[in-house]
Formats: sequence, structure tokens, C-alpha cells
Amino acid sequence: MNRANDELEARTIRKVAWRLLPLIVIIYLVAYIDRTNVSFAATGGMSNALGLSAKDFGFGAGIFFLGYFLFEVPSNLLLEKAGARRWIARIMISWGLVAAAMAFATGPTSFVIMRFLLGVAEAGFFPGVILYFTYWFPKSYRSRVLASLYVAVPVSNAVTAALSGVLLGLDGLFGLAGWQWLFIIEAAPAVLLAFVVLRYLTDTPAKAEWLQPDEKAWLCSTIEKERQDLLRQESGHMTLRRAFTDVRVLSLALMYFTIVTATYGITYFLPQIVKGIGGSNLQIGLISAAPYIVGTVGLLAWSWSSDRMRERKWHYVVACLLGAGGLAAAGFYGSTMMAVVAIAVATVGLYGCKPAFWTMPSEFLTGTAAAGGIAMINSIGNLGGFVGPFVVGWIKDATGGFGAALGFLTACAILSALLTVVTVPSRVRPAHKIATLPT
Repeated sequence: MNRANDELEARTIRKVAWRLLPLIVIIYLVAYIDRTNVSFAATGGMSNALGLSAKDFGFGAGIFFLGYFLFEVPSNLLLEKAGARRWIARIMISWGLVAAAMAFATGPTSFVIMRFLLGVAEAGFFPGVILYFTYWFPKSYRSRVLASLYVAVPVSNAVTAALSGVLLGLDGLFGLAGWQWLFIIEAAPAVLLAFVVLRYLTDTPAKAEWLQPDEKAWLCSTIEKERQDLLRQESGHMTLRRAFTDVRVLSLALMYFTIVTATYGITYFLPQIVKGIGGSNLQIGLISAAPYIVGTVGLLAWSWSSDRMRERKWHYVVACLLGAGGLAAAGFYGSTMMAVVAIAVATVGLYGCKPAFWTMPSEFLTGTAAAGGIAMINSIGNLGGFVGPFVVGWIKDATGGFGAALGFLTACAILSALLTVVTVPSRVRPAHKIATLPT
């Protein structure tokens, strides 16, 4: 009987993973391309055309996250009511149209407004996907699922770097600058994929006609049992209000804020650091892609190690410190190839820590509290995406270089590690068995 149940479980999870993960990973990749391609537009002529200083660029790049913050929680609550399929498609169409409109910014003010609107349009997508996964994957599979999703982040940065160098070469085509073509072409997949989402995704397992009756019954009962077990572990139901004031949620939000500050601070300014070495737009793009390729490998290795050892806290701490060490070394080397190598080391830590982090909220949040709590952690944490680029740009204008700015990002990564040591309980091994995704 146990063998039959194991075979049913493996068959069901395999079918769900192959049905959902490829599309969602591709969409997440597109989201990050549209979020970060502004860093390559800046080196490809946008900053000169719009009259942007480093501080102006950092403020505009980062204000995306202010719009993201303000509309994250409402968007995620609406997703639970409207259904994942329709709401995710709505988000994608909105951000695709705004991302394309970035091509028609005319100065610092319109640049800042469009970046803010892009954050508003994309708000709710990432926490919505995390919430969506809780409907489909039992706890024991979620770390690997999140790792699969997070692979899209460094991969998207590598794709953006390589592709942007090519698109900037379209300068002058039909009277548009290369950086304008970059925004228009890279925004198109978001709108097109929204219609694939409407046709292909299913809101919940109960509505999945592509599952066999025994597969559907097993998955629905397993997810519901875990939900009930989690409710019994709480002293009463974890309400949305309690989630917003729970010390664990607030601690996780602060941990995420500091590491996101470090991550986006380097992400948005890496092309400008590489530009200091010299080379064409294509060469800058290819060199900028290298750290993210290394980061992708590191993320997978880090997640594998964390799952194999069934340990979260110290994997997160060590990853943060590795990121800090790489950033500090990059600040020491300046605009040289050794700095690029150091940043590659930093990306292993900055991206490798994320899957371990996102297993923590689902350990104690469920239902509406999960929708609001996860969104709050993500939205507060992502304010670091505003602080990082803005402070780096401000320091760059004030000092004329990136050394001190990278020192600031180093301190942020160290602070995230220290917060984890102080606030996360020593026993961080999941109570549930860690499972691998069937192939």
C-alpha cells in the first residue's frame, strides 16, 4: 500500500511540476528582464538622452520598488479572491504595457514616473506566485520549487546583459534610439505570455481536469491536511492582522530588506562598473552576464546543499557573508576584471540565500494570513530595491567612484546575516521531510 501511495505521490507531483513550473519560470524571467533592463539602457545612451546623473538614475531605478511596496499587499489579497490565472495575467499585461512605454520617457521626471508605474503594475506577481505554489505543492517540495523559480533571477540578468548589447545596436532604426528598442522589444513577451497564462494555468487542484481522479484526490487531501495541521499548531487562526504584527514576519521583512538592498544596489550599477573597464555595448553586456551565470550555478548548489542537510539558517547566514566578501573585494579592485570576478563570487551568495529564505514564511502562515504576510515581507523587503540603487548613485556622484558605495552594500549583507543569527531560532530544520521533485 505504501509503495502504491509513493508511486501516486511521485506521479502527481511530476505532472504538476511539468505543467506549472516551466511556464512560471519563463514568466518570472521576463519580469526580471523588464525590471532590470534599465541598467543597460543607461549605459546605451538613455542617461545622456534624458539628462540623468548617477543619483537621478539610482532614484528612478529604485522608485520602482516604492510603487511595488504600496500596491503589493492589496494585489495579493485580490489574487486570492479573483483567482491566480486571471490576476497573474492582468499583472503581466499591465507591466508589459508600462515597460514598453518606458521607451518614450523624455527627461528625469517622466523617467521616474514610468518606473514608479512599472512597480505598481508588477506589484503582487512574486508573492502571488509563492501563494499559488502553496495550493499545488506540499511543504516537502516547496524549497526545490522555489529554487527552480529563483534560477530565473540570475538567468534573466545574464539574458538581459547579452540581449541588451544586441538590441542597443538597433540605434537609429525607424528613428528610434537603441535604448528605446530595448524597452519595446523586451516588453512584448509579458503581454503575449499573459494570454498563455489565461489558457494554460489552473487556479486550484480541484479544478485541474488534466489530473486523474486519484491524483487530484491525493493532492487536495494532502494540501488540506497540511493546512489543518498548521492551523492546529497556532493558538487560534493566524489572522491577517496578526500576520502583520507577528515578530517573525517583521524580522523576516527586515532580513529581506537588507539583502535586497545589497542585491539591487549592485544589479543596477554593474553595467556602469563594467563600462569603466572599456569596450562596446555588446562587450559590456557579455562581460556583465558572466557573474550571473556563476550565480545561477551557485544558487542551484546552495539550494541542493540546504535541502540535503535539511538546514536553513546557517546556509542563509553563510550565503550573506559570501555576498558581503565579494562586494568588499569588488570595492577594493575598482573597475577592473578582478572586480567582475569578485562580483561573480558575490552573486553566489546574494542569490543562493533566497530559496532558503522563502521556505521560512510558509512554516507558520496559511490562508489569508499567508497571502498578506508573504506579500508584506516581500513588499517591505523590496524597499531595499529603492534604497540600494539610490544610495549607490548618491555616493557615486559624491565620491566619483563605486568603492564607498560597494562598502555600503557590503555592510547591508553583513547586517542581514547578523539579523538572522539574532532573530531566527537555532533549530531551523524543517519539521517535515524534504522531498525532491520527481523527474
